[in-house]
Amino acid sequence: MKTKALRLYGAGDIRLETFTLPEITDDEILIKVISDTVCASTYKAVKQGVNHKRVPPDVDKNPIIIGHEMCGKILKIGKNAIGNWTVGQKVVVQPALKLESGYDPGYSYKYIGGNTIYAIVPKIVLERGCLLSYSGDAYFKGSLAESLACVIRGFKGFYHTDYTNYVRTDGAKRGGKLAILGGAGPMGIGAVEIACGFAGVKKIVVTDINSERLDFARKNCSEKEAALRGVELVYVDSSKINDEEKYLKELSDGGFDDVFVMVASPALFNLAERVCKEDGCVNFFAGPAIHDLQGSLNLYRLHYDGIHVVGTAGSIPSDMLDVIKLIENDRVNAGALISHVMGLNAAKEAVFEMEKPNGAKKVCYNEIDLPLTAVSDFEKLGESDELFKELAKICKKNQGLWCAEAEEYLLAHAPKIKV
Repeated sequence: MKTKALRLYGAGDIRLETFTLPEITDDEILIKVISDTVCASTYKAVKQGVNHKRVPPDVDKNPIIIGHEMCGKILKIGKNAIGNWTVGQKVVVQPALKLESGYDPGYSYKYIGGNTIYAIVPKIVLERGCLLSYSGDAYFKGSLAESLACVIRGFKGFYHTDYTNYVRTDGAKRGGKLAILGGAGPMGIGAVEIACGFAGVKKIVVTDINSERLDFARKNCSEKEAALRGVELVYVDSSKINDEEKYLKELSDGGFDDVFVMVASPALFNLAERVCKEDGCVNFFAGPAIHDLQGSLNLYRLHYDGIHVVGTAGSIPSDMLDVIKLIENDRVNAGALISHVMGLNAAKEAVFEMEKPNGAKKVCYNEIDLPLTAVSDFEKLGESDELFKELAKICKKNQGLWCAEAEEYLLAHAPKIKV
């Protein structure tokens, strides 16, 4: 079977190519990858090439398919394939295999990744329980399960201690106050959704220095919608605040129970520690590209105020199962994270645009031919294009957000990519 895929050959070298997949073995499964969402981790792997810990050293001779936030359906099942699978079943891939080699789908394998029309799920993915059933109403929501699983792992990584008996409680404090610093990007928006639908916090403060990102976050994840879910949500443009520490402490009545740091900045980490209350927990969630990024910590507070510092990266299958359940039960609004849609021909452009991020999550529908297009531009484009005119109508009914109905229409009416 021929497929078309975006493949990595080395640092900065990705190529959209058509090639033939081998026949699956008895231990493998063939899937059609309907959607993949672009992640900053993919950009890091593309920029670093073999210097990235997940990229194999022979990638120049054996290129790998990039993209790890994939959702699709099963086309063919090997007779010995592990698991209870059926042809046509929707599936998502949990890419964090937790192997000693560090190799994962979307970073390390020749025949499985998100930016391809067809992929072969190898035996190791099945053995690790990393092919997961999904019954949501849209493929893009399944693609978001991976990034949201990383967020839910971040929430599970928080912990607190009762210092009267030193009993530890895992997870963000129920009914507590949460700060998401540098949080108007896609993972920050995801954290707001998980906080409202899963974590049980009562107040969320999101900061950022980019007014456009804040406007997008506020539009897609509004204070009003959060209030309907029992959560007080506050957005702060910290570029306009003279004393951010003082301001955040006032907003939180003295400090936050939990703090996410969404930008790999030592200064932001230092602020997180200062606005964290006694027994508060800071999660340095952002993944630094610099291998020796140094920061400082007030050791007095660590000892006497009992603050905690953690860092979480990736997720495990149980996290993804939790997210899939939230998505299937409409406990999170996945459409709030989507800013752009595109076809496979535009995926290379979208990856390199991560150098200067704009918008939020970008969905690639591999089987169609569509330029990278902002959902907010549909109405203007619809003045001369019937496809976008109809998409604009559909999204307008959904508070301007990308949705299952829009996906269905796009897949049915957009031109197909040539293989």
